[in-house]
Amino acid sequence: MEKQVMDVVSRISDMLWTNVLIILLVGLGIYFTFRMRFVQFRMIPEMLRLLFQGTDKGKDGVSPFQAFAISTAARVGTGNIAGVATAIALGGPGAVFWMWLIALIGSASAFVESTLAQIYKVRDDKAWRGGPAYYMEKALGQRWLGILFSILITISFGFVFNSVQSNTISLSLQNQYGFDKTWITVGLVVLTALVIFGGVRSIATVASFLVPIMAGGYILIALYIMATNIEVLPSIFKLIFQEGLFEFKTLAGGAVGAALLNGIRRGLFSNEAGMGSAPNAAATAEVSHPVKQGLIQSFAVFVDTLMVCSATAMIVLVSGVATKDASGQPVAGIDLAQGALASQVGSLATGFMVVAIFLFAFSSVVGNYYYGESNINFIRENKQVLMAYRVLVLVMIVFGSLVESANLVWALADIFMGLMAIVNLYAIFRLSKIAKLALEDYVGQRKAGKEPRFYADSIPNLPGKDTLEAWQESEKDEKAI
Repeated sequence: MEKQVMDVVSRISDMLWTNVLIILLVGLGIYFTFRMRFVQFRMIPEMLRLLFQGTDKGKDGVSPFQAFAISTAARVGTGNIAGVATAIALGGPGAVFWMWLIALIGSASAFVESTLAQIYKVRDDKAWRGGPAYYMEKALGQRWLGILFSILITISFGFVFNSVQSNTISLSLQNQYGFDKTWITVGLVVLTALVIFGGVRSIATVASFLVPIMAGGYILIALYIMATNIEVLPSIFKLIFQEGLFEFKTLAGGAVGAALLNGIRRGLFSNEAGMGSAPNAAATAEVSHPVKQGLIQSFAVFVDTLMVCSATAMIVLVSGVATKDASGQPVAGIDLAQGALASQVGSLATGFMVVAIFLFAFSSVVGNYYYGESNINFIRENKQVLMAYRVLVLVMIVFGSLVESANLVWALADIFMGLMAIVNLYAIFRLSKIAKLALEDYVGQRKAGKEPRFYADSIPNLPGKDTLEAWQESEKDEKAI
């Protein structure tokens, strides 16, 4: 029965990705890149300047870096290790090329969605919250679409993705150290409960601590491996581009190759550009202009894919370990990554990989939980409902940790992720003019030597202007206060 269900789910997932999402993601990514005048490339220096700015006027809120850390914590998960290794095992080195490409053009989509999330964010006690559901309601006037998106992201991130992450942690600790799954599960539930019951500030604090450690350490290991194998790097990069560009030919011929399909699918799963998840974190930041967080989230896509995912790709490809087993089947992603690392750094690989997996996965659990919370509050602010959600998150962590295989969960994750992306891409396509005008306002103020500030009247005829909670009506009104 499980096999039949898995076959049906896989067929639906492949159809969704092959016939719809590849066209939408690549096409709209290119469209946003041109419409925003290559914002993700020309404004990299500004992104770096903004990353470590404090909150606006010393306000007691989530800082730009903490919002970046929340979104990166959700982005940088086991997908950066197991997902990338799986993409290479299924699609070959050419899959890496497509992961890079989707990040380069997708970062423009990330800019648009995160800028919109900032404009239409709402007050949540002492913090802010927002995301696609909020700009669907306020700017498009389609609350029903916001509710649909909220349901999809809560199922995807709060439940399905967290089961995947807990499953990876549990299997890793059991396989390497023989730990009993029951005690692993108890430990995961306790740690998660301590964080998610602490609110958004607690989540931001944990994320801003874990993200630099996990990503930085992993990248340093990859750089060491690349440096000690520098003589093979030219041939590795040649192989990536040759196989990746070959997929362009298959695409032109009406076929979708394994490298293209797996590269784009795992690229989106990892960097989330255009999916509508990261804007929920972007909205929490206390900034003086929405574009600031749009730029930071665009940079976060580069960090995730061009740095962390590339680290895994280089470790696997440089090592030269077999990506197929004796029967010709692809090696499981986490086993492939661990085997590649072990071939380069020996016995250190076991302990390091277990720690990396735990940090990557647990930080994702924290970020994923928050996305669900924000969207549940959009549907209905109710303490009992929120408490029920928290309990269900912990139940799904228990389920993921104890189940032997997460293949069906991964397949379901692909479907819900794809549906989320379709709904969000429709919305940001309709609203991209607002992000463009906000960017022009920001650039104009920077050229005038000002630290940019945004007001409700900064964009003429701004849709949903009367519902804005975060921005003063005008500069004159702010001075009066």
